[in-house]
Amino acid sequence: MKCDVCEKEAVVHLTQVLDGEMKEVHLCEKHAKAQGIDINSPISITDILMGLGEAKQGIASELSLSCPRCGMAREEFRKTGRLGCPDCYNTFMAELAAAVKAMHHANQHIGKIPAREGVQTRVKSKIARLKKDLDAAIAREDYEKAAGIRDQINAARDQAQGGES
Repeated sequence: MKCDVCEKEAVVHLTQVLDGEMKEVHLCEKHAKAQGIDINSPISITDILMGLGEAKQGIASELSLSCPRCGMAREEFRKTGRLGCPDCYNTFMAELAAAVKAMHHANQHIGKIPAREGVQTRVKSKIARLKKDLDAAIAREDYEKAAGIRDQINAARDQAQGGES
């Protein structure tokens, strides 16, 4: 197999299925290292697949992606796990979204509620989340779903009032 970037012999072969479509990436040692893949040590499959979804189409330009404001390169971001400036969030959005989804099994980091805050804070947080869902259901004119969410909010409020006594 040849490298997708330079036509040398590929030493790294990755296969990823996205939206039911299989995509393959073949990289020589030089371009694998440029992607932050150390072929001599154990690696995380998540790190490899992050950002390689568009593999064959424009892989050369993807390898050299950097932030237009601070100049941080994709390789540096992957090594440090830190961003250089606010514009890096837009530049590396694909990697960030994939990382958040892999870590939290959701598209958004919700965080933890401190144990000392107890049940009341958890219930308030649940009610706030349900209110957002209710607004979205109403906007979609999905009134059955909205009624169900309304009932969940009322049950949560009852739980909160029961916890205060």
